[in-house]
Amino acid sequence: MIMTNKKWAVKRITVNLAAQEAEKLEQYCQQTGRPATDVIRELIRGLSIAEETKEVSR
Repeated sequence: MIMTNKKWAVKRITVNLAAQEAEKLEQYCQQTGRPATDVIRELIRGLSIAEETKEVSR
């Protein structure tokens, strides 16, 4: 059985940010003391998506 210590590492992504976006993220992280990964993860969790409608064939 293979055990890993990676609690969150399910999928790694790269995000391209404009200079102003990156600066804003860095400033926010400095002000709050939170890592960028946590901030971005929280923002993603807050996204709303339309529920998929499933038709049941009868």
